[in-house]
Amino acid sequence: MRSWVPWLTALIVLVSDRLTKMAVLDRLEHGSWTEVFPGLTITHVRNPGIAFSLFADGGPFTRVLLHLVILTAVVVIAWMVVHHGRHRILSGIAFGLVLGGALGNLVDRVLYGWVLDFIHVWIRVNDRVWAWPDFNIADSAITTGAILLILIEIVRPEKTEETEKTEHAPDTD
Repeated sequence: MRSWVPWLTALIVLVSDRLTKMAVLDRLEHGSWTEVFPGLTITHVRNPGIAFSLFADGGPFTRVLLHLVILTAVVVIAWMVVHHGRHRILSGIAFGLVLGGALGNLVDRVLYGWVLDFIHVWIRVNDRVWAWPDFNIADSAITTGAILLILIEIVRPEKTEETEKTEHAPDTD
């Protein structure tokens, strides 16, 4: 049973990411926005870089290198899912979140040459507005999955000889 958890999680993230991005592309012009409620705005931002628009001003070589690095990361994550994702359900979910998010943003890069970011979170304190950089469902999944993997590693109980045998047993679920 557990061996399909990361793949199903990745599929749910990928489909959710694509559907929300398609809705934004259909309903908002590039550069426009609509406030959902104070503190949350739906925007249409094209991010040619990576997280927080790093490398956004790079030339063609930078873009090709960026695509290769992201594709390599997706392959490594998929390898980790195959080799580690089935041991614990929570680990499988975490790996699936990271894989689905990476695939979601990779699809954007392949289709458009940029990633669509559309969630804008902000807070007003007195006369000052504090805002988080725009992001999307894929970014949220990657971040949540990475945090889960770190927490799993931090709180993982010490391994005994019995848990070692159980963890490496074939998945019969």
